[in-house]
Amino acid sequence: MNIATHPVEPEEIMAWLDGELSDAQLEAVSAHVEQCVECSKLAEQLRATSQSLSAWNVPAIPINVEQSITKAVTASDSRIRKPNLIVRASFWNRKQWAFRGGATLAVLVIVMAISVPNLLRSKAAADHAMVVAQQRAGGDRDAIRESVVPPSGPVRNGRAGGVGSVSGFAGKVPGGAMGGVLGQITGAAPGGLVITDGQDQQSKVFNDIFLPMIARTVSLSIVVKDFPAARASLDAILNHHHGYAAQLNVGTPENAPKNLVASLRIPAPELSSAIAELRALGRVENESQSGEEVTEQHADLVARLKNSRDTEDRLRAILEQRTGKITDVLQVEREIARVRGDIERMEAEQKALEHRVDFATVELQLTEEFKAEINPPAPSVSTRIHNALVAGYQNATETVLGILLFFAENGPVLLIWLAILAFPVMLVWRRYRRLSASV
Repeated sequence: MNIATHPVEPEEIMAWLDGELSDAQLEAVSAHVEQCVECSKLAEQLRATSQSLSAWNVPAIPINVEQSITKAVTASDSRIRKPNLIVRASFWNRKQWAFRGGATLAVLVIVMAISVPNLLRSKAAADHAMVVAQQRAGGDRDAIRESVVPPSGPVRNGRAGGVGSVSGFAGKVPGGAMGGVLGQITGAAPGGLVITDGQDQQSKVFNDIFLPMIARTVSLSIVVKDFPAARASLDAILNHHHGYAAQLNVGTPENAPKNLVASLRIPAPELSSAIAELRALGRVENESQSGEEVTEQHADLVARLKNSRDTEDRLRAILEQRTGKITDVLQVEREIARVRGDIERMEAEQKALEHRVDFATVELQLTEEFKAEINPPAPSVSTRIHNALVAGYQNATETVLGILLFFAENGPVLLIWLAILAFPVMLVWRRYRRLSASV
């Protein structure tokens, strides 16, 4: 049947025969079946099928078969009453084998997920201490990184390839490929995480990948002697370190010090050198630095985003295989739209969080070292008289215009109240005159 020519679906005709429709639906379906020949034939077929199914009876089990089964169960009862594990496993079907095998695999994965990160953290801490000692001895960090791992992507807060944290890295790399990726980083085989003593540089790169995600904020207040030169130097520093100004306000008042207030965004790996160049602009009056660790927040956001995407995939699969009514389909589509909105919101949060880690925030305030003049230039007498006359003319014009606007706006209301109060005032006045005349 086609819904375009038949507004009633076969499921509704079946529900009409079974008496499961409401009064309004029952009347609509009955009217359509009476008018439509095809739907009437379908109703007769469904009614005949329902009657044949209701009249069908399951034949009873023969007595000899039942007795044979009873004897076999009685004879084998002593042997299978308390079977061991091997005997019980021999009676398992495919679903039981799959369920128990999956449960065992899940337990092993959980044990590995708990034990492996602890081992990695302890090993990474030891490698980090070794690298710090090597750096103090005069090792060149950038040269070591370039000699071990060629740059394959933007560096994020000291992390090769933009990996933000252990949780984010594990969420992006499949479980089976985890050993292979770490093996490529540390020089070990894909099945293990062995780091030898002769691979200090590779251990250092491994340690960089698993550093926590830190959102850094720096506040600087600097007094400069030459404000235009400091302004030009600030632009040069931003261009040199690939940063940008999220917000910048410059004030140049007359007979007052010039000032600049800006919110800068500088790549985290270049923050130290950029701060050193900013300090060289003048005398630092105030400086403060802070760092916020967002590793757990990022990992939680990645996990929730993955769950929402899985939910969306399941809902789309349900929508493709749907056999229900139009209301059910619309409900699934609304749920998909809601989940899609959550996914887009979480993706935006993830990008903003990673941007906070990639680019440190520098709140900068530049103030000119101002020397006030003893005798500031004053305007001439003619200029002051001219300004006074212009101000007086403007005040007089504003006063006259204000009076006209007042009466134009409130005049009709005043006339109405005058008309209402005129008669009582006249009566009171006449009575007052009579009393005065009698006295």
